[in-house]
Amino acid sequence: MMNPILRKPLLPAGWAVLALLCTGLPAQAGTLPGKTGPATRTAAAQVTVTGRITDEKNQPLPGATVIAKGTTGGTATNSSGEYSITVAGPQSVLIFSYVGYLSQEVTVGSKPVINIQLAPDLKQLTEVVVTGYGTLSKREVTSSIASIKPEEFNRGVVVSPAQLLQGKVAGLNITRSGDPNGTPSVTLRGPSTLREGSAQQPFYVIDGVPDASIDLIPPDDIVSIDVLRDASATAIYGARAANGVIIVTTKRAKSGQSQLTYSGYTALEQVSNRIDVLTGDEIRAYLKANGKTLAPADEDNVNTDWQKEVMRSPISHSHTISFQGGNNNTLYGASVNYLDNPGVLKGSSRERTIIRANVQHSAFNNRLRLDLSVGNTFNTAKTIPYGVYENMVRYLPTVNVRNADGTFKENFGRGNSNPVSLIESITENRKTKTFMANGKIQAEILPNLFYNANLAIQDEQINYNYYANRYAQGALTTGGIAIRSSYANTKKIIESYFNYDKQFGNHDLKVLAGYSWQQDRQGDGFQTSTRGFVSDALLYNNLGLSSPPTGFVPDFGTTVIKTLRLISYYGRINYQYNDKYQIQASVRRDGSSAFGKNNQWGLFPTVSAGWQISKEPFMANVTAFSDLKLRVGYGVTGNSLGFDPFVSILRYGSTGRFYYNGSYINGVGPTQNENPDLKWEKTAMLNVGLDFGILKGRVTGSLEYYDKLTSDLIWTYPVSTTQYFVSTLTANAGKMSNKGVELTLSTTPIKTGRFTWRSNLNLAHNVNKITTLSNDKFTLNFIRTAFVGGRGQSGNSSQIVKEGLAIGTFNLWQYAGKNEKGISQFKKADGTLTTSPTSDDFVIGGNAQPKLIYGWNNSFTVGNFDLNVFVRGVTGNKILNASLAQLNGPSDANSYNQARIVLDEPFADINSYLVSSRYLENGSYLRLDNATLGYTIKTGAPAIRNLRVYVTASNLFVITKYRGIDPEMNLGGITPGIDNNNFYPKTRSFVLGANITF
Repeated sequence: MMNPILRKPLLPAGWAVLALLCTGLPAQAGTLPGKTGPATRTAAAQVTVTGRITDEKNQPLPGATVIAKGTTGGTATNSSGEYSITVAGPQSVLIFSYVGYLSQEVTVGSKPVINIQLAPDLKQLTEVVVTGYGTLSKREVTSSIASIKPEEFNRGVVVSPAQLLQGKVAGLNITRSGDPNGTPSVTLRGPSTLREGSAQQPFYVIDGVPDASIDLIPPDDIVSIDVLRDASATAIYGARAANGVIIVTTKRAKSGQSQLTYSGYTALEQVSNRIDVLTGDEIRAYLKANGKTLAPADEDNVNTDWQKEVMRSPISHSHTISFQGGNNNTLYGASVNYLDNPGVLKGSSRERTIIRANVQHSAFNNRLRLDLSVGNTFNTAKTIPYGVYENMVRYLPTVNVRNADGTFKENFGRGNSNPVSLIESITENRKTKTFMANGKIQAEILPNLFYNANLAIQDEQINYNYYANRYAQGALTTGGIAIRSSYANTKKIIESYFNYDKQFGNHDLKVLAGYSWQQDRQGDGFQTSTRGFVSDALLYNNLGLSSPPTGFVPDFGTTVIKTLRLISYYGRINYQYNDKYQIQASVRRDGSSAFGKNNQWGLFPTVSAGWQISKEPFMANVTAFSDLKLRVGYGVTGNSLGFDPFVSILRYGSTGRFYYNGSYINGVGPTQNENPDLKWEKTAMLNVGLDFGILKGRVTGSLEYYDKLTSDLIWTYPVSTTQYFVSTLTANAGKMSNKGVELTLSTTPIKTGRFTWRSNLNLAHNVNKITTLSNDKFTLNFIRTAFVGGRGQSGNSSQIVKEGLAIGTFNLWQYAGKNEKGISQFKKADGTLTTSPTSDDFVIGGNAQPKLIYGWNNSFTVGNFDLNVFVRGVTGNKILNASLAQLNGPSDANSYNQARIVLDEPFADINSYLVSSRYLENGSYLRLDNATLGYTIKTGAPAIRNLRVYVTASNLFVITKYRGIDPEMNLGGITPGIDNNNFYPKTRSFVLGANITF
């Protein structure tokens, strides 16, 4: 007999799968969806059960789910919490569930009425949050801390652990390009310094080791990332915490559990967007229409697509194997990760191997614990040569890649290079080995009193290799140029602290006191160069075969040995009363060898408090809130990240070469003034937060407001040479403000027996402003930044740092259309129009910092299937498309390729390429960043605990009005939002992966 299901109308394959997932497969032939037995089961055996479901306060729970175990049939309670359900018989088991509450299972038996009181699921509130030098349960937290677990991480081709957090934490802005060797720009709650690089990055702590390299951790080894956002949380790290603290916790074995896991993926990557430039035929037609021709050397009657010539669609793959095991006294674990990530631009790639191991031993009835961890990273980064970005869009498409004899087609007279030649003629790579060993001791000296000692050593070896062969521009007459360098950076850290935790009655007390010592030694090594090789075959591998010309001086580089020492004393008290009132106070005193001898020590205090409002008696009858907590904190932190240890002292260096006694000698003289008063940049922050849970825990979240003021900004100020050796002095003077609001929402709109939908949203708004650049000793009206260059514009800036304005404020000529001759004109300062503007005519217009940053994640589970869709974006920001400006020069069309917009330009417009407000574009975007479909396979094999396969598509589409290659610009530093021929194309990836636990 034909199964009755087969008589139904046929559905498309995708709908058929969805239908089966939602209804459930029949247990056997003749079993119908929603039933628990054969189709012949009689109605007489069925039982109807009624009842009421309430919460811990005996209040009704409308919308609670009641389902018969083993079936998909069920019901939901009405507004009074009442339900009615018909089941197969007395042996049936009912499952009662509600979002935010613990589920209950009850056998029907002979009970026609079953009333249930569900208890709150306190797991979320008791979840452990990692803080500096300790942990707290989420209900004890009085600061602004965001915790991200592995199931929330971004999936795809992940090179740096920072990518895991992109769009996941309110106020944390992470941007990256498609460059496999690129470092993501990470900014938390706006910029807080005028210095570049790591000075604007958060401070990383890995497994309790401060300032550890984030590149030592493979993403699959991470079990949680905690982001400390406000000063009351970060101040325990004092002088390096002004930009926030990111704490990474990695896997550790559990007693009695041994497991082997494998995580891996293979990914196809493609360029997600290209710059729209003219083809060879379009260039010819454009020139012909305007009475111009190509030079014979530039006309091969071809249509060379230079972007296609330098791009590819590579296969990336990553594999991680880890093992954990042990017994009650000894636990151990190890992992190996391998990543191969060829870039979408030929000549770029990253190959990385990470090996980690740890062992933990407990003795004396667990009163003594020893923990040893070691890690080693081997990373090879191949980078594309300088000039490829620009030439892949500017080089004329009318010429061949190669001449008839196989050599590259070049025309160096135009000042640019064949981009394929650049990639194949120049070899550049950087090999980095990073080793870290970390030993910990924890001893329970007295009941509730623990002593902790932590010793960490990190050693980094960087070998740089460069070779330009005899066909590369700049090396044509040299016989090849080779540069090699080798430098070591070492870091030693000692942490020694006491923890005292005590509960007595309604009181809970935690006390921390400690000492920290750190020494960083950088630049221990050398660089040399040579030229004049008989053959290019050996590249840079045998410098002894070179024959440099007489008088050749090797390039020894500018790296010098620098040693920085930090000494700190710190303490913290956490007190909680009756599980309702919390207070935390901490102080840290830091000393640094980098600052002036009069200001080498700084004090960083903080205090915060929390009030669990939902536990007050007056909230007993307020059913709207399942959780309500108010947090207030204030603290001061410092910023010494990315700091030159020699910046405060009088330094001597080369002042040029002079001829003496028949030879040239390096002159040595003062190059930097001493400043004994140089001190920390300090950031004071007020944070007010409200944590809430509504609709019986179906919606939870937090609302944060912060006011952050950074003072004593460090900058180089002009000084009189009558008082100083050099005309500039690095000093403290300015102030910068950041104020913002952040909202985080976690919701579960739907939760049934087989289907769950969870949705998380985060929004962040920040307003940045320079309060002042001067004080009573040093005066500075403004700082011109962002010198994008371009023909005749090398001295023009595009942004300005000025009192009352934000970092990234654009200061440009104001475009005013074209005059009667078709030439671009601009507004002068007095309001008149001109075709010959000067720097006096610059006008403030727009800012690179977004007004709103958002991320929206939705996850769905249906049976063994799971689907995750993540959208993120920014709005309210501007991007300077300087790349487009340089590709819009009609009169240059016979020398350089042009953007397609040139077809609408009057050929007579000699100003069309000038960087102005015309190229200041809307930088808002919405990106479907990640979509992952996974399936958990129940193998039935006793050796396999879990097997999950998944497919992921990253960067599926972007909605934006920006005309450049991608609107996701680097927002770090003091020149954010600039697109200037330096942007590695962003990628779209398709990933097939698996996670297996044995």
